Amino acid sequence: MSIYTKTGDDGTTAIYGGKRLLKSDLQVEAYGSIDELTSFIGLVLNKLINRKDKLFLISLQKDLYQIMAVLSGANIDSKFLFGEKALTFENKIDELEKKLPRLNKFILPGGTEISSWFHILRVICRRAERNVVRFNNNVIIVKYLNRLSDLLFVMARNYGKNKEIVL
Repeated sequence: MSIYTKTGDDGTTAIYGGKRLLKSDLQVEAYGSIDELTSFIGLVLNKLINRKDKLFLISLQKDLYQIMAVLSGANIDSKFLFGEKALTFENKIDELEKKLPRLNKFILPGGTEISSWFHILRVICRRAERNVVRFNNNVIIVKYLNRLSDLLFVMARNYGKNKEIVL
C-alpha cells in the first residue's frame, strides 16, 4: 500500500469515521497541533540523557496520540484517560521547583540547548491548547495541555539551571 492516496489533493482530510473536512478546519488544526507537539517531543527525546525524563516524554507522546484520537472524533472518555494527569503534572512541577531558585523575574528562553528545546515544547503546547479551545474547548484536554505547558516551563528551567537569562 502506498503512503499517498491523493484523496487530500482537494484540500480535505478524513477524520475518525471517514468524514472529510477541509485541512483548514478548526478540528484538523486542533489535532494537527497536538501531532506537531508529539513530533517535537520525539526530537527532544534524542537530546536527553536522563532516562526518567525520556520515559516520561514517551508517556506524554502516548497520551497525546490518545488526545488526537479524541479530537478527531473517536468515542473515548477523555475524563477517564486524562482526568488525573493534571495532578500528576502538578506533583512533578512541585518536585522540580524545590530544586530551583525562586522565580521572581521573567526569564528569557535559552540558557542551554536542551532548556531551549523545552521552551519550544512549551510554546507549541500553548498553541495546541489555544487550538483545542477554538475547536471545542474540551475542558479535560485543555486542563491537561495547560498544566503540561507549565511543566515544560519548569523542565526548561531545570535543564537551564544557573544559565537562565533574566529580564
